[in-house]
Amino acid sequence: MKSAGSILLAASIAALSGGLAAAADFPSRAVSIVVPYPPGGTVDGVARLLAAELSETTGKTFVVDNRAGGAGGIVGSSDVVKADPDGYTLLLNASIHVVTPLINKNVPFDVMNDFTHIAGIAAGPLLVLTNPAIKANNLKDFFAEVKADPEGFNFATSGYGSAGHLAVEALKAEAGVDIDVVTYKGAGPALTDLIGGQIQLMADPMLSSLPHVKAGRLKALAVTSLKRSPLAPDVPTVEESGMKPLEMLSWYGVWAPKGLDPAAASYLDGAISKVVTSDKFKEKLTVFGFEPMYKTGPELKTFMTDETARYKTIVDSAGIKVE
Repeated sequence: MKSAGSILLAASIAALSGGLAAAADFPSRAVSIVVPYPPGGTVDGVARLLAAELSETTGKTFVVDNRAGGAGGIVGSSDVVKADPDGYTLLLNASIHVVTPLINKNVPFDVMNDFTHIAGIAAGPLLVLTNPAIKANNLKDFFAEVKADPEGFNFATSGYGSAGHLAVEALKAEAGVDIDVVTYKGAGPALTDLIGGQIQLMADPMLSSLPHVKAGRLKALAVTSLKRSPLAPDVPTVEESGMKPLEMLSWYGVWAPKGLDPAAASYLDGAISKVVTSDKFKEKLTVFGFEPMYKTGPELKTFMTDETARYKTIVDSAGIKVE
């Protein structure tokens, strides 16, 4: 008859063996990277690049799963919160992930405490855009035109609470103009109307907007970084365009459900770190107008806390909220 001690020892060895097996086996099937928006947007583009590089680097399968619905990606993000914390369901979202709870009291999750923070992966500035028919070539002159004829100008954003929305609100506040910002369902429709002259100002990531600037369909008044972007060296910073310095980056991170399995967490951290810090990933991100922004899970959580405080100032000042 076995003693209680021997039974406990055997159980401990079995548990340890099981944990090692789980670590060795993960992932044994496809890992789903949930993008809480339709295909074709900037978040989707970054997710597909990451999924492709992770698949190639690890020899495992990582796929993008678009689950659109709800302002700020609430539906897709909620699905991840409810998923098993086994590492097979991840969330990739942009900076709007921390803005949504600031503007919507009905968000059914806590972005700081209901997720496991995996990694920060990328960041990039926005282009502040107008139609080529506008005479102004810098922000100072643009807002002078707005003040002279406020009825002739419409501002827009491709996503309510997005980095582009906050950038436009910050510029409005400094310029002292009070023009509503129209929300579009995605960058495509907004850019189409900007090109067509129905709207006269928006800020958007380079991935979706820079091709239109290079083709002459849009005019870039500024870039929302403290230094000029090597992708658009002729576009001045906000400060060079005649206003106070403004840094508003669109940044991207990866999260998993709360209580993520330690073996999966270790594997994902190592795989994502290897991809994001590689020269190959950096080169491909540059085409998108972004740079790698690798942050560990704890670093990402601290970064989110700092960004939330900064965004809250803009949100409160502009009165941005979901009714």
